[in-house]
Amino acid sequence: MTRLILGLLWLIHGLPLRALAAIGNAIGSLAYRLVPERRKVTRINLEKCFPQMPADQRERLARASFRAFCRGVIDRTVLWWGSAERIREMVRLEGVEHLEAAGARVVIFAPHFTGVEAAGVRVSIDRKLCSLYSHQKNAVLDGVLLRSRTRFRDNVVSRQQGLRRALKWIKEGIAFYYLPDLDFGPNGSVFAPFFGVAAATARGLPYIARITGARVVPCITRMLPEGGYVARFYPAWQDYPTGDDEEDARRMNAFLEARVLEMPEQYHWLHKRFKTRPQGEAGFY
Repeated sequence: MTRLILGLLWLIHGLPLRALAAIGNAIGSLAYRLVPERRKVTRINLEKCFPQMPADQRERLARASFRAFCRGVIDRTVLWWGSAERIREMVRLEGVEHLEAAGARVVIFAPHFTGVEAAGVRVSIDRKLCSLYSHQKNAVLDGVLLRSRTRFRDNVVSRQQGLRRALKWIKEGIAFYYLPDLDFGPNGSVFAPFFGVAAATARGLPYIARITGARVVPCITRMLPEGGYVARFYPAWQDYPTGDDEEDARRMNAFLEARVLEMPEQYHWLHKRFKTRPQGEAGFY
């Protein structure tokens, strides 16, 4: 079945971006009805983060989030099989001067908006980039995803292997594309507010910056209505890390909140962001 689905995806990867966007939106609308578990997770996340928002508006936002997520999945066909030139056309870069000004050692903080994979592949076409990836249980899918991430870069290591190799690459001047904004469990995390809710937040970003002396440059990718993306780099954070993990986690989450408010439908609300709870607090899901 996996090979059949991948074959169908390969057949559509050459379609115009507007057509891919339409297909992704249609699949997203269908998935919202057919995947009740993730629909429930999305609704809970939005209720926790936007309690003052009218229920019907949150419901529209939840549906839009599914459409954006599935659009991102369909767009990955271009990242998997499209040419470098087509990927350059699909993803426009802005603020590259901030990346250039950050120096030789850089961590690119890339939160889980729907275009995060597109920006990572696009940047890796023009410069050396290293990153982590998570093995998939499905071996066929795992192979496709790994090949897509190594099409234009060799410096990829699995989360299961740890950070040691990535730290070495950063010290050698290879920028690290890092996605630390999910709930990775209690180990290596501190609780920091995310839209007023205590969220297990990874200590990895300040740790890596401290160990390597790297500057942190945020990169936020916006999905465009008619297809394609804009990946925007922000100025490197000053006075970071502070040495206080909780303060650094609060800063990361506050920056992320501001970006989410700019395009709330494009954040990864399908993830159980609040799965890890402080001791004694009941779970949400």
